[in-house]
Amino acid sequence: MKGYRIAMVAACPFPANYGSAASILEMSQVLAERGHEVHVVTYHVGLSTEGLNFTVHRIPYVPTYRKRTSGPAYQKPLLDGLLALKLIQVVRRERIDLIHAHNYEATLAAYIARRFTGRPVIYNAVTAMGHELPMHNFIRPKSLAVKVGNWLDAYVPTHADFITAVSPDLVALAQRQGVPAERIALIPAGVNLSDFENPDPTKIRREFRLGDRPVVLYTGILDPFQGIENLLAAMKLVLQEIPEAVLLIVANSAFHRFERMARELGIHDSVIFANDPPFCDIKHYLAASQVTVVPRVECPGFPVKLLNYMAGGKASVAFAGSAKCIEHLKTGWVVPGGDIADFARGIIALLRDPALAEQLGRRAREHLKGNYEWHALAERIEQVYAKVMAQGESVPATAKPSAVRPVGD
Repeated sequence: MKGYRIAMVAACPFPANYGSAASILEMSQVLAERGHEVHVVTYHVGLSTEGLNFTVHRIPYVPTYRKRTSGPAYQKPLLDGLLALKLIQVVRRERIDLIHAHNYEATLAAYIARRFTGRPVIYNAVTAMGHELPMHNFIRPKSLAVKVGNWLDAYVPTHADFITAVSPDLVALAQRQGVPAERIALIPAGVNLSDFENPDPTKIRREFRLGDRPVVLYTGILDPFQGIENLLAAMKLVLQEIPEAVLLIVANSAFHRFERMARELGIHDSVIFANDPPFCDIKHYLAASQVTVVPRVECPGFPVKLLNYMAGGKASVAFAGSAKCIEHLKTGWVVPGGDIADFARGIIALLRDPALAEQLGRRAREHLKGNYEWHALAERIEQVYAKVMAQGESVPATAKPSAVRPVGD
């Protein structure tokens, strides 16, 4: 396949070591390795771009926005307006062939750019806003947040030229909104198994003075929908059975609220917070743990942290609503419903049976091979690109695109 000029749109700090931002980074890297010219258009904040094999284009500096995590903010309309303008500029200057926009804000910016440039827009669906937006407690009253989220769920998918969705739930959501099946492809988030090779568990155990205590590990953001309250409540039950256990929470956001909660639960001495280590250290944290956890009860998208856990060869305890790629007692421990006591029992069972935990972790890593590795997924993404470009024009767009010219022609 000839390479295309691709504009990846990320309405978030980028690069960043969490969720969607990390997936966009890895997707861009693998597509660039395969001969595509990738241009990521994003906010003015993010980690260093040194050494990347693609180009990052940032909006102008907005001094009042310094967040390093995703989520709603009062500055967002300004940021996303600037993002649309920057995208138009990049599409025209770099002679972009297609726009691949991730999540809602980026896709809305892409629709504006499509109107002025005629470039087709692929929407990468990673969540459902009717579910997620009310949980941020940003828009009040909550009923208004539900209405805004439901409107986004109805509008964004139906105006894309094509949809890549990371989970069957999001495929079904798009189909309920009337998007035909031939315009949707199920392509989950991916992982690079090589990133998790040769870990050193002693590095983390020394740093946090863990000794030989069994470690329960959570990594990722601490947004309200992640279920950290569930995890702390479950950990209190775990400690009643295994008092030497410790919960290690690795996050890139403020965790003062959860420190207070741990104190109120009387488990503060058994909970450790690690603040935003580099991604290359995550494999060491995984190697130092016995059990990994996904305490989010419902996840319409795909919890990227679960892929990292599996790549590290770890057994995960997850509620069924978030267990997108594990099977109970085959590749992980799946808790039906949302009962915290059941979640705690899963953690206890794996801590008490290290052989079972090791077996589940080994099978989990094996399951990723060929199914969730980025190079395999990149082939499926390229098939979508070829299909969209073969259409010759942006079907719901009003502007007709110029002739397609792949990189190298």
